Amino acid sequence: MKRIAKPAGAYNIAVEEVEVPAISSTEILIRAQCSLISRGSEIWRRYVREEAIDHRMMGYSLVGWVAEVGAEVEEFKTGDRVAALAPHAEYVAVEVVASRHKPAVVLLPAGLSPEAGTFWPLATSSVLWMWETAAGPDDVVVIQGQGLVGCGCMQAAKAQGAGRVIGIDALSLRCDLARELGADAVVNASSGDPVAEVLALTEGAGADIVVEAVGGRAGAQAFAAAQDMLKGGGLLQVLGLYEGEPLPLYSEKIMGKRLVGSYLDASRRPAGSARALELLTTNQIQFAKMITHRFPYAEAAAAFDLLYNRLGETMAVLLMWDN
Repeated sequence: MKRIAKPAGAYNIAVEEVEVPAISSTEILIRAQCSLISRGSEIWRRYVREEAIDHRMMGYSLVGWVAEVGAEVEEFKTGDRVAALAPHAEYVAVEVVASRHKPAVVLLPAGLSPEAGTFWPLATSSVLWMWETAAGPDDVVVIQGQGLVGCGCMQAAKAQGAGRVIGIDALSLRCDLARELGADAVVNASSGDPVAEVLALTEGAGADIVVEAVGGRAGAQAFAAAQDMLKGGGLLQVLGLYEGEPLPLYSEKIMGKRLVGSYLDASRRPAGSARALELLTTNQIQFAKMITHRFPYAEAAAAFDLLYNRLGETMAVLLMWDN
Protein backbone atom coordinates (compact mmCIF):
# COMPACT_ATOMS: atom_id res chain seq x y z
CA MET A 1 0.00 0.00 0.00
CA LYS A 2 0.97 3.66 -0.34
CA ARG A 3 1.16 6.36 2.33
CA ILE A 4 2.33 9.96 2.52
CA ALA A 5 5.58 10.57 4.40
CA LYS A 6 7.66 13.59 5.33
CA PRO A 7 11.33 12.46 5.49
CA ALA A 8 14.18 14.63 6.74
CA GLY A 9 14.56 17.91 4.91
CA ALA A 10 12.23 20.90 4.66
CA TYR A 11 9.55 20.75 1.92
CA ASN A 12 10.17 17.03 1.46
CA ILE A 13 7.05 14.97 0.74
CA ALA A 14 7.29 11.35 -0.41
CA VAL A 15 4.94 8.49 -1.24
CA GLU A 16 6.10 5.36 0.57
CA GLU A 17 5.36 1.70 -0.18
CA VAL A 18 4.62 -0.23 3.03
CA GLU A 19 2.66 -3.25 4.19
CA VAL A 20 -1.05 -2.96 4.87
CA PRO A 21 -1.33 -2.57 8.67
CA ALA A 22 -2.64 -5.44 10.74
CA ILE A 23 -5.43 -4.46 13.12
CA SER A 24 -6.01 -5.35 16.76
CA SER A 25 -9.33 -6.55 18.15
CA THR A 26 -10.29 -2.95 19.02
CA GLU A 27 -9.46 -1.39 15.64
CA ILE A 28 -10.92 -1.16 12.16
CA LEU A 29 -9.06 -1.08 8.85
CA ILE A 30 -10.18 1.64 6.42
CA ARG A 31 -9.46 1.73 2.68
CA ALA A 32 -9.13 5.40 1.78
CA GLN A 33 -11.16 7.26 -0.82
CA CYS A 34 -10.02 10.87 -0.18
CA SER A 35 -8.23 12.90 2.48
CA LEU A 36 -7.99 16.61 3.27
CA ILE A 37 -4.67 18.42 3.72
CA SER A 38 -4.55 20.83 6.65
CA ARG A 39 -2.60 23.95 5.71
CA GLY A 40 -2.30 25.03 9.35
CA SER A 41 -0.82 21.99 11.06
CA GLU A 42 0.58 20.09 8.08
CA ILE A 43 2.37 23.01 6.45
CA TRP A 44 3.66 24.99 9.43
CA ARG A 45 4.26 22.06 11.80
CA ARG A 46 5.29 19.38 9.29
CA TYR A 47 6.17 20.49 5.75
CA VAL A 48 8.55 23.36 6.60
CA ARG A 49 10.43 21.42 9.28
CA GLU A 50 13.92 20.05 8.68
CA GLU A 51 13.36 16.93 10.76
CA ALA A 52 11.51 13.81 9.63
CA ILE A 53 7.88 13.61 10.80
CA ASP A 54 6.14 10.46 12.01
CA HIS A 55 3.83 9.30 9.20
CA ARG A 56 0.97 9.09 11.72
CA MET A 57 1.15 12.89 12.03
CA MET A 58 0.65 13.46 8.30
CA GLY A 59 -3.05 14.16 7.96
CA TYR A 60 -6.10 13.71 10.17
CA SER A 61 -9.14 13.94 7.85
CA LEU A 62 -9.82 10.81 5.81
CA VAL A 63 -12.88 9.18 4.26
CA GLY A 64 -13.11 5.62 2.99
CA TRP A 65 -14.70 2.20 3.41
CA VAL A 66 -14.34 -0.21 6.31
CA ALA A 67 -12.26 -3.10 4.99
CA GLU A 68 -11.87 -5.14 8.19
CA VAL A 69 -13.34 -5.03 11.71
CA GLY A 70 -11.71 -6.09 14.97
CA ALA A 71 -13.48 -8.67 17.12
CA GLU A 72 -14.35 -6.19 19.90
CA VAL A 73 -15.74 -3.50 17.57
CA GLU A 74 -19.53 -3.47 17.46
CA GLU A 75 -20.54 -0.17 15.79
CA PHE A 76 -19.00 -0.74 12.34
CA LYS A 77 -19.16 -3.46 9.72
CA THR A 78 -17.26 -4.21 6.53
CA GLY A 79 -18.36 -1.94 3.69
CA ASP A 80 -19.47 1.00 5.87
CA ARG A 81 -18.44 4.38 4.50
CA VAL A 82 -16.78 6.35 7.27
CA ALA A 83 -14.86 9.50 8.11
CA ALA A 84 -11.89 9.10 10.43
CA LEU A 85 -9.19 10.94 12.31
CA ALA A 86 -6.46 9.28 10.28
CA PRO A 87 -3.35 10.13 8.24
CA HIS A 88 -2.95 10.21 4.46
CA ALA A 89 -2.63 6.55 3.45
CA GLU A 90 -4.22 3.96 1.20
CA TYR A 91 -5.14 1.84 4.24
CA VAL A 92 -5.26 2.96 7.89
CA ALA A 93 -5.84 1.11 11.13
CA VAL A 94 -7.90 3.22 13.52
CA GLU A 95 -8.50 2.57 17.21
CA VAL A 96 -12.23 2.58 17.98
CA VAL A 97 -12.85 1.04 21.40
CA ALA A 98 -10.10 2.79 23.40
CA SER A 99 -9.51 5.91 21.32
CA ARG A 100 -8.25 9.08 23.05
CA HIS A 101 -10.50 11.09 20.74
CA LYS A 102 -14.15 10.06 20.83
CA PRO A 103 -15.42 9.57 18.27
CA ALA A 104 -12.36 8.79 16.15
CA VAL A 105 -14.53 7.35 13.37
CA VAL A 106 -18.09 8.17 12.31
CA LEU A 107 -20.51 6.69 9.80
CA LEU A 108 -21.21 9.10 6.96
CA PRO A 109 -24.92 10.00 6.97
CA ALA A 110 -26.95 9.25 3.87
CA GLY A 111 -26.64 12.13 1.45
CA LEU A 112 -23.26 13.32 2.74
CA SER A 113 -20.62 12.97 0.04
CA PRO A 114 -17.14 11.52 0.70
CA GLU A 115 -15.55 14.90 -0.03
CA ALA A 116 -17.83 16.58 2.50
CA GLY A 117 -16.93 13.89 5.00
CA THR A 118 -13.29 14.96 4.98
CA PHE A 119 -14.43 18.21 6.64
CA TRP A 120 -15.91 16.35 9.63
CA PRO A 121 -12.90 16.88 11.99
CA LEU A 122 -12.59 20.56 11.07
CA ALA A 123 -16.34 21.11 11.36
CA THR A 124 -16.38 19.40 14.77
CA SER A 125 -13.60 21.66 16.07
CA SER A 126 -15.34 24.72 14.60
CA VAL A 127 -18.58 23.84 16.40
CA LEU A 128 -16.77 23.26 19.70
CA TRP A 129 -14.75 26.46 19.44
CA MET A 130 -17.87 28.49 18.74
CA TRP A 131 -19.70 26.82 21.62
CA GLU A 132 -16.86 27.97 23.89
CA THR A 133 -17.48 31.59 22.85
CA ALA A 134 -21.18 31.26 23.75
CA ALA A 135 -21.91 33.66 20.87
CA GLY A 136 -25.58 34.56 20.65
CA PRO A 137 -28.00 36.88 18.85
CA ASP A 138 -26.79 40.01 20.66
CA ASP A 139 -23.12 39.48 19.80
CA VAL A 140 -20.90 40.87 17.08
CA VAL A 141 -18.30 38.21 16.25
CA VAL A 142 -15.17 38.98 14.25
CA ILE A 143 -13.33 36.05 12.66
CA GLN A 144 -9.78 37.04 11.72
CA GLY A 145 -8.58 34.77 8.91
CA GLN A 146 -10.90 33.07 6.45
CA GLY A 147 -8.85 29.98 5.71
CA LEU A 148 -10.38 26.59 6.44
CA VAL A 149 -10.41 27.11 10.22
CA GLY A 150 -11.74 30.67 10.08
CA CYS A 151 -14.26 29.90 7.36
CA GLY A 152 -15.49 26.86 9.30
CA CYS A 153 -15.85 28.94 12.46
CA MET A 154 -17.64 31.70 10.57
CA GLN A 155 -20.25 29.26 9.28
CA ALA A 156 -20.55 27.51 12.66
CA ALA A 157 -21.08 30.89 14.36
CA LYS A 158 -23.82 31.77 11.86
CA ALA A 159 -25.52 28.41 12.43
CA GLN A 160 -25.24 28.95 16.20
CA GLY A 161 -27.23 32.16 15.88
CA ALA A 162 -24.54 34.79 16.39
CA GLY A 163 -26.07 38.20 15.79
CA ARG A 164 -23.51 39.56 13.33
CA VAL A 165 -20.41 37.84 11.97
CA ILE A 166 -17.60 39.84 10.35
CA GLY A 167 -14.89 38.02 8.42
CA ILE A 168 -11.38 39.44 7.88
CA ASP A 169 -8.68 38.28 5.48
CA ALA A 170 -5.97 39.76 3.28
CA LEU A 171 -6.59 37.44 0.31
CA SER A 172 -9.28 38.30 -2.21
CA LEU A 173 -10.23 34.66 -2.85
CA ARG A 174 -10.98 34.15 0.84
CA CYS A 175 -12.85 37.44 1.21
CA ASP A 176 -15.04 36.61 -1.77
CA LEU A 177 -15.74 33.13 -0.43
CA ALA A 178 -16.60 34.45 3.04
CA ARG A 179 -19.23 36.74 1.49
CA GLU A 180 -20.64 33.86 -0.55
CA LEU A 181 -20.80 31.58 2.50
CA GLY A 182 -22.78 34.00 4.60
CA ALA A 183 -20.58 36.48 6.48
CA ASP A 184 -22.61 39.57 7.35
CA ALA A 185 -19.65 41.80 6.46
CA VAL A 186 -16.15 41.16 5.12
CA VAL A 187 -13.04 43.28 5.62
CA ASN A 188 -10.13 42.94 3.19
CA ALA A 189 -7.09 43.66 5.37
CA SER A 190 -4.90 44.24 2.31
CA SER A 191 -6.80 47.37 1.28
CA GLY A 192 -7.44 49.12 4.58
CA ASP A 193 -7.03 49.15 8.35
CA PRO A 194 -9.09 46.24 9.71
CA VAL A 195 -9.31 47.79 13.18
CA ALA A 196 -10.75 51.02 11.79
CA GLU A 197 -13.18 49.09 9.61
CA VAL A 198 -14.44 46.92 12.47
CA LEU A 199 -14.90 49.99 14.66
CA ALA A 200 -16.80 51.70 11.83
CA LEU A 201 -19.01 48.63 11.36
CA THR A 202 -19.80 48.61 15.09
CA GLU A 203 -20.28 52.39 15.43
CA GLY A 204 -17.11 52.62 17.51
CA ALA A 205 -18.13 50.00 20.07
CA GLY A 206 -15.88 47.15 18.90
CA ALA A 207 -16.66 43.46 18.72
CA ASP A 208 -18.06 41.35 21.53
CA ILE A 209 -15.95 38.37 20.40
CA VAL A 210 -12.82 38.23 18.23
CA VAL A 211 -11.65 34.82 16.99
CA GLU A 212 -8.01 34.95 15.87
CA ALA A 213 -7.58 32.25 13.21
CA VAL A 214 -4.73 33.69 11.13
CA GLY A 215 -1.66 31.90 12.47
CA GLY A 216 1.64 31.56 10.61
CA ARG A 217 3.90 34.56 10.21
CA ALA A 218 0.99 37.00 9.93
CA GLY A 219 -0.61 35.85 13.16
CA ALA A 220 1.31 38.11 15.53
CA GLN A 221 0.15 41.24 13.70
CA ALA A 222 -3.43 39.97 13.63
CA PHE A 223 -3.29 39.23 17.37
CA ALA A 224 -2.21 42.81 18.06
CA ALA A 225 -5.07 44.14 15.93
CA ALA A 226 -7.54 41.83 17.70
CA GLN A 227 -6.91 43.60 21.00
CA ASP A 228 -7.76 46.95 19.43
CA MET A 229 -11.03 45.82 17.81
CA LEU A 230 -12.37 44.06 20.94
CA LYS A 231 -14.71 45.97 23.26
CA GLY A 232 -14.32 46.06 27.04
CA GLY A 233 -15.57 42.84 28.60
CA GLY A 234 -15.20 41.05 25.27
CA LEU A 235 -13.58 37.69 24.51
CA LEU A 236 -10.46 37.13 22.40
CA GLN A 237 -10.14 33.47 21.35
CA VAL A 238 -6.80 32.45 19.82
CA LEU A 239 -6.92 29.52 17.37
CA GLY A 240 -3.98 30.28 15.06
CA LEU A 241 -0.74 28.29 15.11
CA TYR A 242 2.38 30.47 15.05
CA GLU A 243 5.75 29.87 13.42
CA GLY A 244 7.94 30.57 16.44
CA GLU A 245 6.64 34.12 16.76
CA PRO A 246 5.92 35.66 20.19
CA LEU A 247 2.48 37.20 20.52
CA PRO A 248 2.36 40.91 21.47
CA LEU A 249 0.16 41.13 24.55
CA TYR A 250 -0.34 44.69 25.79
CA SER A 251 -1.53 45.14 29.37
CA GLU A 252 -3.20 48.46 28.61
CA LYS A 253 -5.21 46.81 25.82
CA ILE A 254 -6.12 43.45 27.34
CA MET A 255 -7.17 44.67 30.80
CA GLY A 256 -10.90 44.27 31.27
CA LYS A 257 -11.10 41.73 28.46
CA ARG A 258 -10.97 37.94 28.36
CA LEU A 259 -8.33 35.88 26.56
CA VAL A 260 -8.57 32.14 25.88
CA GLY A 261 -6.41 29.78 23.85
CA SER A 262 -7.61 27.06 21.49
CA TYR A 263 -9.55 25.10 24.09
CA LEU A 264 -11.70 22.11 23.20
CA ASP A 265 -13.74 20.39 25.91
CA ALA A 266 -13.29 16.67 25.18
CA SER A 267 -16.49 15.80 27.07
CA ARG A 268 -18.49 17.79 24.49
CA ARG A 269 -16.82 16.20 21.48
CA PRO A 270 -19.51 13.53 20.79
CA ALA A 271 -22.22 16.22 20.74
CA GLY A 272 -19.99 18.51 18.66
CA SER A 273 -19.36 15.71 16.19
CA ALA A 274 -23.08 15.05 15.79
CA ARG A 275 -23.75 18.75 15.27
CA ALA A 276 -20.94 19.00 12.72
CA LEU A 277 -22.38 16.13 10.68
CA GLU A 278 -25.77 17.84 10.80
CA LEU A 279 -24.32 21.15 9.57
CA LEU A 280 -22.44 19.41 6.75
CA THR A 281 -25.44 17.33 5.70
CA THR A 282 -27.78 20.34 5.66
CA ASN A 283 -25.16 22.46 3.85
CA GLN A 284 -24.93 24.99 6.67
CA ILE A 285 -21.19 24.39 6.40
CA GLN A 286 -20.78 24.49 2.64
CA PHE A 287 -17.85 22.21 1.93
CA ALA A 288 -18.12 22.11 -1.86
CA LYS A 289 -17.40 25.82 -2.27
CA MET A 290 -14.31 25.50 -0.05
CA ILE A 291 -12.56 22.91 -2.26
CA THR A 292 -10.25 24.48 -4.85
CA HIS A 293 -7.97 21.57 -5.83
CA ARG A 294 -7.90 17.78 -6.00
CA PHE A 295 -4.70 15.78 -6.55
CA PRO A 296 -4.09 12.05 -7.07
CA TYR A 297 -2.19 10.83 -4.01
CA ALA A 298 0.86 10.17 -6.18
CA GLU A 299 1.11 13.95 -6.70
CA ALA A 300 1.07 14.77 -2.99
CA ALA A 301 4.36 16.71 -3.25
CA ALA A 302 2.77 19.07 -5.79
CA ALA A 303 -0.29 19.50 -3.54
CA PHE A 304 1.83 20.54 -0.57
CA ASP A 305 3.92 22.85 -2.77
CA LEU A 306 0.74 24.54 -4.00
CA LEU A 307 -0.51 25.13 -0.46
CA TYR A 308 2.80 26.61 0.63
CA ASN A 309 3.74 28.73 -2.37
CA ARG A 310 0.42 29.77 -3.94
CA LEU A 311 -1.78 30.49 -0.96
CA GLY A 312 -3.83 33.12 -2.77
CA GLU A 313 -5.12 30.46 -5.19
CA THR A 314 -6.12 27.78 -2.70
CA MET A 315 -8.55 26.85 0.02
CA ALA A 316 -9.20 23.15 0.59
CA VAL A 317 -6.91 20.67 -1.18
CA LEU A 318 -7.87 16.98 -1.34
CA LEU A 319 -5.80 13.90 -2.05
CA MET A 320 -7.73 11.28 -4.01
CA TRP A 321 -7.00 7.62 -3.19
CA ASP A 322 -9.76 5.81 -5.07
CA ASN A 323 -8.35 5.14 -8.53
